Amino acid sequence: MARRYDCNDLTDRANGLREAASAVRRGELVVLPTDTVYGIGADAFTSEAVADLLAAKGRGRTMPTPVLIGSPNTLHGLVTDFSEAAWELVDAFWPGALTLVTRHQPSLQWDLGDTRGTVAIRMPLHPVAIELLTEVGPMAVSSANLTGHPAPEDCDSAQGMLGDAVSVYLDGGPTPGIVPSSIVDVTSPVPVLLREGALSAEELRKVVPDLEVAP
Repeated sequence: MARRYDCNDLTDRANGLREAASAVRRGELVVLPTDTVYGIGADAFTSEAVADLLAAKGRGRTMPTPVLIGSPNTLHGLVTDFSEAAWELVDAFWPGALTLVTRHQPSLQWDLGDTRGTVAIRMPLHPVAIELLTEVGPMAVSSANLTGHPAPEDCDSAQGMLGDAVSVYLDGGPTPGIVPSSIVDVTSPVPVLLREGALSAEELRKVVPDLEVAP
């Protein structure tokens, strides 16, 4: 049976983070608040857990799961061929609503779906999420909704859709909104904006002037 913790209560938050970390290490699923919407997460390096995450959402392998991290320093062990422009974007917009598509280290033992050697990675601007990520390391995280349904802005909505498929729900109250992160592809020398979300092309070009926008 799923357990839910009120992260606005200090004691409940501490207990919830401890239980969520234990659940992630056991290969179970958790729901956590982010700076965009609520996410459903699993240990990025436990293939069975990532498969359970996709199954809980009703999502196929052709839509790989993004990865959230708790510190930019974590990138050093995860990515390769990370350009100077990519680091400038990290310095300017992390933590925050910017997802970077980059090449991951070929040696990594993970299976996020059909990624073709890339990973979509982000550091969220939410204290509960960062605390959990700092404790357990990189997590595969997708919006905590059934595929085809709206992404949840509160824990009730997430739990109503996912139920007991999730072991621990961390309730951080309503999230700031449903505007998604902007997605920039940094796998080539010139960054490409794949999806304009919370950050506009104009804002991004203040940091990387040669940014292109995908058709």
